[in-house]
Amino acid sequence: MLTLAEALERLLAGAVAPAEREILPTAEALGRVLAEDLISPVAVPPADNGAMDGYAVRAADAGLERAVSQRIPAGSWPEPLAPDSVARLFTGAPMPPGADAVVMQEHCQTRQDESGRVWVRLPDAIAAGQHVRRRGEDISVGSTVLRAGTALGPATLGLAASVGAAQLLVQRRLRVALFSTGDELVMPGQPLPPGAIYNSNRYTLRALLEALGCAVQDLGVVPDRLDATVAALREAAQGNDLILSSGGVSVGEEDHVKPAVQQLGRLELWQVAIKPGKPFAQGAVRRADGGEALFVGLPGNPVSSFVTFLLLARPLLLACMGVAATAPRRVRLPAGFAWTRPDPKRQEFLRVRLQADGSLALHPNQGSGVLSSLAFADYLAVLAPGQVVQPGDPLDLLSLTELTTLP
Repeated sequence: MLTLAEALERLLAGAVAPAEREILPTAEALGRVLAEDLISPVAVPPADNGAMDGYAVRAADAGLERAVSQRIPAGSWPEPLAPDSVARLFTGAPMPPGADAVVMQEHCQTRQDESGRVWVRLPDAIAAGQHVRRRGEDISVGSTVLRAGTALGPATLGLAASVGAAQLLVQRRLRVALFSTGDELVMPGQPLPPGAIYNSNRYTLRALLEALGCAVQDLGVVPDRLDATVAALREAAQGNDLILSSGGVSVGEEDHVKPAVQQLGRLELWQVAIKPGKPFAQGAVRRADGGEALFVGLPGNPVSSFVTFLLLARPLLLACMGVAATAPRRVRLPAGFAWTRPDPKRQEFLRVRLQADGSLALHPNQGSGVLSSLAFADYLAVLAPGQVVQPGDPLDLLSLTELTTLP
């Protein structure tokens, strides 16, 4: 069996990002992948400005009373600070030349003289630079704001907008064809005859693909016949970058994916040393134009399908999307359970939930067909082959929230 690391290395070696790119308005680029570095033409903030409502002052005037010489709201441009004066300043307004600190309004005493002029008594101690945001302290002119390969989320889109980027060059969406195999599969909403099961993989896998920003062509359920599987693969290869299937990747008489892919392209069947999810298929299907669509075949059991997608298909998809970082982060939390029957040969991924006391609860049924264990879980606990767990032992964890969204 291949280790997970070996399987990933082989899989990612064949990742190819589409050459096509497109320019999108920044407001419409959520969930897309940046195709070139974004360099800032401006400083952020563009000028020294006040971080508080108050008064722009000279720190050397601490303890003195000074007249208010100007009022500076955000969006205006100040005059130099007059001698022996302060400026009324509002949050975000630029500092007047000559001022080196901001004093919060609640730390000052004010009075108005007979002529209507406002005077401010400053506190006894003022530190130069206090409550001042310096020009370029967030972003300097010419700095790289976002690297190519960044998946664009709310924060990164806001960052792009903060340097004036009205549009962004992004990778085009990855096009993925999806189908399931199995005569036993019935779609929700239809009667469930004896021996049949509802097709949950179609819903989980489509949701996982769309959460990554893929454009999905859903081909539904393919009958357990070689000719039907060949036809589905031929259709799926046209106009798609990758084909994802679930089920039919074993070598039984009703498993037609292997001969169908081999007829139209190339295929490798791997036994990956993970539990759940040992069987995995990867290869490619030729298109009529001479190109090819990558192929990934997942096992049919719902949990196995879900977990192998997260551990193997997702990194491949991210690499094909041009995402720079494909490896998931790990965190460590203490177990609130015992695990005394480890698999001696395979790395295990247990479905666990974070409890109020900060420890982890284990779903009582870790079977590969128990989809409720994934709905229960916050994390996949990563166990080495043969690893025994006792309450309190620290465990390496993969966040299901992170694994099911763009990084």
